[in-house]
Amino acid sequence: MTESTDTTLLETPLADRHRALGARTVPFAGYAMPVQYEGIMAEHLWTRAHAGLFDVSHMGQVVLTVPGGSHEAVASVLEALLPADVLGLAPGRMRYNFLVNDDGGILDDLMITRPADPAEAGSLMIVLNAACKDADLAHLRANLPVKATLTTLDDRALLALQGPEAEAVMAAHAPEAVDLAFMGAVTTSFDGVACHISRSGYTGEDGYEISVAAGQAGAIWDALMADDRVKPIGLGARDSLRLEAGLCLYGHDLDTTTSPVEAGLTWAIGKRRREEGGFPGAARIQREIAEGPSRRRVGIRPEGRAPAREGAPILAEDGSAIGVVTSGGYGPSVEAPVAMGYVAPGSTAPGTRLFLEVRGKRLAAEVVKLPFVPNRFKR
Repeated sequence: MTESTDTTLLETPLADRHRALGARTVPFAGYAMPVQYEGIMAEHLWTRAHAGLFDVSHMGQVVLTVPGGSHEAVASVLEALLPADVLGLAPGRMRYNFLVNDDGGILDDLMITRPADPAEAGSLMIVLNAACKDADLAHLRANLPVKATLTTLDDRALLALQGPEAEAVMAAHAPEAVDLAFMGAVTTSFDGVACHISRSGYTGEDGYEISVAAGQAGAIWDALMADDRVKPIGLGARDSLRLEAGLCLYGHDLDTTTSPVEAGLTWAIGKRRREEGGFPGAARIQREIAEGPSRRRVGIRPEGRAPAREGAPILAEDGSAIGVVTSGGYGPSVEAPVAMGYVAPGSTAPGTRLFLEVRGKRLAAEVVKLPFVPNRFKR
């Protein structure tokens, strides 16, 4: 096992399981995290065909509450900081969105869940990216009204089970999970262990995320791993899976200079919010919706077998610079290199011919429609 020797790194509640499986670990967002077990390619393809189990306990889990137990009250304070239609979020449903700054740039992307239980009507569950969670919490605490309370769930783990066999695996342990549609959530039990389960994930596959008390995480991991359809999957395959699915990674495809419109995420901004505004950066975002942005995120298929990595310049056929690659690598499912990047408006149409500058050479490429593989979410 290859493991970081930096004793300042944090570990998740499942670290002993990763060691026992011989995982290769790397420092990631302040944690020692498993990057692979048997190999990125094998783990990627297993998840696409069966069910992959991920430890994502490094993510930030928080609960936002306001006095009075009103969804309208808690939704209104959060809507002041992001462009989601939180007010219209139904009980037991979750929504993808992003914190934005005053210039319309993205501070982080996140998941918001409205609990299904009426007793929790004045609260929202939020999952933050691991690398951004400290900055996100500082931003939220600095900008939320005094009446709002933000509680970090540091005593909870988060597991993700992803792949076409995930539903059948979960059925034996948490039958209520089977009835969930994509982006649905429920507080239930897994083999008698209280947990919160959502039908979500970041691989493009059907699957679930399971939030559970840290001390109970090992029991759920062990129960899932006892199923022959399940294998452990590291962060390496998690990245290649999300790239093939055309999903953004914060700090790469999204940052404080990137607007949701440029990133192709306008669909996550509710119709009411597009019209009314009332969130940071609304002027820029509304203008770009109406007039178009100065650049757009696109999918790119390089010719040949050489992948283009983040930072590779994107050139027009005449050699002029028109953008940069933000995510790139080999797509095991498509058996070819894939990439995403931002290009000028005139170069966004599928079929547009481009060049990518890789190690001093120009590689021919083509703009393609995202995602690279069809998403298989349970609608």
